[in-house]
Amino acid sequence: MKFFRSRFKIIDWYIMSKYLGTFIYTLTIFVVIIVIFDLSEKLDDFLGNNLSMWQVFTLYYAGSIPFYVNMLSPLINFIAVIFFTAKMADQTEIVPILSGGVSFNRFLRPYFFSAFIIFAANLFSNLYILPYTNQIKNNFENVYMKKMDSASKQNIHMKLDDNTYIYIESFDNRTKSGFRFMLDNFKGDVMTKKLVADEIKWDSLKRSWKLTNYTIRHIDGLKETFISGGTKQKDTILDMRPDDFSVYDNIFENLSNKELSEKIRKETTRGSGIMNDLLFEQYKRYLQPLSAFVLTLIGVALSSRKVRGGVGISLGIGIFLSFAFIVVDRFAKMFSIKGGIPPLLAVLLPTIFFGLLGLYLLRKAPK
Repeated sequence: MKFFRSRFKIIDWYIMSKYLGTFIYTLTIFVVIIVIFDLSEKLDDFLGNNLSMWQVFTLYYAGSIPFYVNMLSPLINFIAVIFFTAKMADQTEIVPILSGGVSFNRFLRPYFFSAFIIFAANLFSNLYILPYTNQIKNNFENVYMKKMDSASKQNIHMKLDDNTYIYIESFDNRTKSGFRFMLDNFKGDVMTKKLVADEIKWDSLKRSWKLTNYTIRHIDGLKETFISGGTKQKDTILDMRPDDFSVYDNIFENLSNKELSEKIRKETTRGSGIMNDLLFEQYKRYLQPLSAFVLTLIGVALSSRKVRGGVGISLGIGIFLSFAFIVVDRFAKMFSIKGGIPPLLAVLLPTIFFGLLGLYLLRKAPK
């Protein structure tokens, strides 16, 4: 406490309370509005699945609300800074501060300390909360909202390790079963084993796969050994899981940091074409919270000048820039996944672009 008292003055506490208070209040209002609209839109689906309100809130909104908070955080952060800073400028509170010998950089200190609190909260949420709440939300959506969508994936080719390749003609994500399964083992360029099964099914209790109606050929030069399982089932452990064949595009949001890193490690071997998606998700968790600093800088530089139009003009420009930030962020993700832009650059692109804009506006801000 002595450290904070020596570093922060009354005006600092005033600005930080205004900043964080406006941010939390505005964020709460937006989340409540979104939940109301979302509930009215999906009410027929909830009733059609005979879900009680308790199930809806515990199985869906318990995961959706943290997702909405994270999604809206940059937008609300920006609007909150512009709103209360423009109001301070309109009430001629900023001019006496700067005229009293306080530099503009010193004036920014409480803003950036507040932005650091939001940054830390978003980072903690991205790493330790959202992967689990997203799993609640996405599992609910996949079961109840997307139940008419196809749950099967066709013609799957995958490399499990340097010597093992698999093929599955179709995989059903609901039953965790694959049909027409083939596994080939190689030693260099020579095939040493070929396994064929009519069905492969995931056993969640044993954490292994069950093969039905399988045959195995062991090849040793000109010598071959043939094993037929007939109708018997065979348990086998393979370096793959049912979520490797998911047809849902939200599967990566459900992974914990450890699971995500492990999936990236496996993807370097498998080469199934999802590496950019995985890397984008990993980089986003660590780097997207940096937007709190960038948007705070733009908000203060933009709204610290008293203008004739009052708070409305600054707030209008702020809302426009907020949506521009979201659009650039979405386009960067699309170009990363579909257009070949490196995922790290795609994640940083909105922050870099708007950071340069913030530095330009800072130079033009009243000193």
